Amino acid sequence: MKSEIKRRTPIEWPNKAYICVCTTIAFEAFRFHGHYTTGPGQPPGKPNYFSLSYADYGAKVGIWRVFDVLERNGMKATFDTGGLAAEKHPHIVKEMAERDHEIAGHGYVNDFYPTEDDLEGELRDIRATARAIEAATGERPVGWVSPGSVGTSKTLEYMVQEGFVWNGDDASDDNPFVRTIHGKSLVILPRINFPTNDLIVWNRPQNPPSAYFNGFQETFDFLYDEGRRGNPKWIDLLLHSDMGSRPGLIGVYEKALKYTKGFERVWYARRRDIAEWALKNDYR
Repeated sequence: MKSEIKRRTPIEWPNKAYICVCTTIAFEAFRFHGHYTTGPGQPPGKPNYFSLSYADYGAKVGIWRVFDVLERNGMKATFDTGGLAAEKHPHIVKEMAERDHEIAGHGYVNDFYPTEDDLEGELRDIRATARAIEAATGERPVGWVSPGSVGTSKTLEYMVQEGFVWNGDDASDDNPFVRTIHGKSLVILPRINFPTNDLIVWNRPQNPPSAYFNGFQETFDFLYDEGRRGNPKWIDLLLHSDMGSRPGLIGVYEKALKYTKGFERVWYARRRDIAEWALKNDYR
């Protein structure tokens, strides 16, 4: 079967910006283990207490440092927030909203991935997460990223059914695009943060912290030049509140934020802002 895919018309950002800069912070909770593990492998269903304690750093220390860095740099973020994290720390999620950050749903727990074998379980998790965020902030989330960006064949259907505006479980494009799901519009915000993700760049390969900034700088410079040539893109800096907030890493993240301030025609936006712009202009 021949492909009908054609080159997309370039997107146009507000005020004819050359690039959009977005930052996403993961605020998560776990049942058995977090992203950082050590020692022998854990038997299935058994907790790794060290890993869970590492994850607790996000709420005890990391999130407050992230708030400070964002405030110093005049940045508003999207916080990918787990339902259990919102239930355990509603005061933190409330403060995110009070600081005018976006709170998006990010699974109920973040050491569980939805599967085709339990599609009803995925819907229960989506609803439980939305309820927990709404209980903390008074507002339902409009965005959703599945844990690990791993959705199912029903995820997008659930998105429009539950009233979400955007979804981030996709890696097929550089820019947002609108899909029609059962007659309703849903903005897809592709996952573009592979070179600017502390979990991928630092934790798994154990690169030095500088790898985060170097990957960001190379990506930003290339995309900025594309924007000046008439084909604007966006870049997303992803940080996990229990990892990238630590003293050895947070400095390179702030260095990346500051780097963007040396350029003209940059649009700083939360994911919600990007999705609303894509809807307004019907980017498909």
